[in-house]
This record gives sequence, structure tokens and C-alpha cells, in this order.
Amino acid sequence: MKELTIRIPIRVFDYEELGADDRRLIDAAREATRRSYSPYSRFAVGAALRLLDGTFVSGSNQENAASPSGLCAERTTLFYANSRYPDQPVDTLAIAARNERGEFLAAPIPPCGACRQVMLETEKRYGREMRILLYGTQGIYEIQGVSGLLPLSFDASAMK
Repeated sequence: MKELTIRIPIRVFDYEELGADDRRLIDAAREATRRSYSPYSRFAVGAALRLLDGTFVSGSNQENAASPSGLCAERTTLFYANSRYPDQPVDTLAIAARNERGEFLAAPIPPCGACRQVMLETEKRYGREMRILLYGTQGIYEIQGVSGLLPLSFDASAMK
């Protein structure tokens, strides 16, 4: 038997340590939580991304009584960016969340599996890794590429 160990580097920043563009992106993700439609879970998630050309796009989770007909903030944001700006790769994606009391979470929230898969496909589509910022009041995680969230990923190359 062999054992495989996977190590994922995650840098942790305080908000003040981020550059101005990254703070603006985090602020946009935080603001997007206010546009969340989450009457069932009361868990408001916002995402914002910066395209390679500097364009910002944001979105929020949208729930539906006929679950799982809703959509996560990350996919809302990525799908809009991919359809509106089809020639622009995603440079950085930021994610923030508030609990049912309206408070931002202390620890950063990672994306769900479906969102990770869409993030991976977005990277494959543009042939470029996207940087990910996960916001928490006690620190912001920086992950260089979806492989840091989905190390044993499934994509089209697995079907060959």
C-alpha cells in the first residue's frame, strides 16, 4: 500500500493587509450578500469577481421553495460573467457569507461541491487559474486556483 498526501497552501490575510483592488473585491462580495434571496436557509452568500480586464461582477445566492431550484452565489456570478464577458477570464473570485442573524461569519466559508466544479470548468474554459479569496471576519483565505479547493478533480480529461 502507498499513501498519498495532498498539501494545499492557503495564505491568511487580515483585511488591511490586502491591496486596494482585493479590498474592493471583498467589499463587493460582502455587499452582494445584501441582495441574497434566502428566505428558507437565511444564509446569505455573496460573490464578486474581477475579470482579467479589471471588470467587476457580483452575485448572490437565490433560493426557491422547490429546492434545489435555487442557485449559489458563486455560480450566479460565474455564469453571468461567462455569458456577459465570454472572452474575459476570471482573475479573482471572492466569497462572503452572513448567518441568519445577519452577521458575517468569523471563519471563511468554502464553496459547495457544485460550485467548485463550475469554478474548475471556468478555469479549463479560459486555460487560466483563478485566485480565490474566502472572507471571514477573523481572516481572509487566499487560494491560488481551484485545485486548492478540489485537489482530485474531475474534468473532460478524465473521460479520455
